[in-house]
Amino acid sequence: MEHNPFGSEDYSKEELVAEMGAAMLCGVAGIESRTLDNSASYLQSWINKLKSDSRLIVSAASQAQKAADYILARTTAETEPGAKGEL
Repeated sequence: MEHNPFGSEDYSKEELVAEMGAAMLCGVAGIESRTLDNSASYLQSWINKLKSDSRLIVSAASQAQKAADYILARTTAETEPGAKGEL
């Protein structure tokens, strides 16, 4: 596994994926909206970058969803469109 130094662009992208995944898991777990407000604030800082690279949000959301599904031990069949329990 490649190491991405703190502050690098790749490190920042990993942080975005982690923050999105955390927000997804908080939603599933029913964790207070105050925590989600903190995540929203952090993600707000990404708005300019996301506006300039429309693929970044799709890629980050996809990776975050895969991570959340892994943490929740969801199978591929459970994550297909229309399946119960979708994030």
